[in-house]
Amino acid sequence: MPGGRLTQQERQQIALGLADGLAYAEIARRLDRPTSTITREVMRNGGPTAYRADLAHRATERRAHRRKHTPPRGQGAPAQSHGRDDEALREYEEAFTTLLMQQGLPKMTARVLTCLFIADAGSLTASELVQHLQVSPASVSKAIAFLEDQGLIRRERDERRRERYFVDNDVWYQSTIASARGVAQVAETARQGVGVLGRGTPAAARLENIARFSDFISESILRAAEQVREVLYTKPEASSGGSATPGSDRG
Repeated sequence: MPGGRLTQQERQQIALGLADGLAYAEIARRLDRPTSTITREVMRNGGPTAYRADLAHRATERRAHRRKHTPPRGQGAPAQSHGRDDEALREYEEAFTTLLMQQGLPKMTARVLTCLFIADAGSLTASELVQHLQVSPASVSKAIAFLEDQGLIRRERDERRRERYFVDNDVWYQSTIASARGVAQVAETARQGVGVLGRGTPAAARLENIARFSDFISESILRAAEQVREVLYTKPEASSGGSATPGSDRG
């Protein structure tokens, strides 16, 4: 059944498909599964170069066992309110984590960041993250250090002197700005190569085009981010279109 859990035989087919260099979409088509299911399965089990069917199957069984025997999460865990469907929430959490991994984040870092994103308070302590993710404090600490270095989170001490980790509304803006600056650095480096390779040569012309393209993309991202930054602080309002417009909550 396309909607059921992957079987061990299906995981073996995934491993064979990866070994043959097949795209996720082609593997999914052969198994009559959504491409997102195959992508999530591979990314959460070592990625395309390290995926092993037997290890992936055992890991899934262990996760299912933990879900059956793990007690309810303590106060502050990412999602135990508002009448949410726990199973649907777990699926969403896994999907968001997979997406962040595809964007280049290490697995544990992606899991921690996802937890913070879906926490209503936008903050959690290290012990809450350890409890929710069922991992070691050292794993959480390493992920937190990485995210802080990237400017994606901040830490503060609460009234009990515990460190809490926060994602602010501005985090996506800061991340976008950092991305734009990275593209600008590509433009600068490519343009340096023009002088090294000799203007007018095919290689130099290629690098000049890369530089011009990257300049345009970087400037466009920076301009757009500044123009719509206020969306991050706008409370969604019910409307016929189903979305809020920038500044709609301002007088």
